[in-house]
Amino acid sequence: MAKDKNIFTEKLDLGYCEDMQEVSVDEFEKILHNRRSVRVFKDKILPEEIVKKALEHGFLAPNSSNLQPWKFIWVRNKEVKTELAKNCFSQNGAKTASDLIVCIARTNTWKENSKKMLDAFKDAGEEPPKVVESYYKKIVPAAYGLIGPFGILSPIKWLFLNTLGLFQVMAREPIWPSQLKTWAVKSTALACENIMLSFSAQGVDSLPMEGYDSKRVKKMFGLKGHDHIVMIIGAGYRADNGVYGPRVRFDSDNFIQEIK
Repeated sequence: MAKDKNIFTEKLDLGYCEDMQEVSVDEFEKILHNRRSVRVFKDKILPEEIVKKALEHGFLAPNSSNLQPWKFIWVRNKEVKTELAKNCFSQNGAKTASDLIVCIARTNTWKENSKKMLDAFKDAGEEPPKVVESYYKKIVPAAYGLIGPFGILSPIKWLFLNTLGLFQVMAREPIWPSQLKTWAVKSTALACENIMLSFSAQGVDSLPMEGYDSKRVKKMFGLKGHDHIVMIIGAGYRADNGVYGPRVRFDSDNFIQEIK
């Protein structure tokens, strides 16, 4: 295989074609505008199938290398919800939500999920293309591994990659444990948005919460150092006073740089 052939530059033809479905942008805008951060929910239990569908929609989110570094803890038990709400500073959105979902980014599953990706080809009766096999067996371990416990190998990896980067285009991260965390959080956050938009499309409301005692929440569910809570989503039907005011967004010119 030529040195410059890899999964990024090789055009794979696996005999698969998928057309886009027709959608209505007007309906999509309704979903976007209906999604509000609801602070107070009605005392009404969500149907189980609505939450299941929202979670399934979450798994459709794009994610890095399709390694799906996420986990979602769906809290339905009344006593556990009460304790979790307390650890969310007893905010109204947590106390009144029908369901709570703890969204977790995981930095220790890339090796296991790399194998699952290759096994998926074999389960379909096909051999993975060489560039795909090389990616998951060589590039992924080099990219997401070689950090060591507590980042003990990170300085060596930093020196090696940045030395190579003097002579060629080079991936510069993740090198440190904090960058591996950022990698997993980005993909998990995309799934979280899918979940909330799914709730909106189903006529249900949600609240993404960053206000919680992470240490106590992790202890509640036996989470380890490689498990990083991204947010806790409250879901339910909004109360009449559930939205505190109109949505405020700053002028888009403050955030968009156009290069012509």
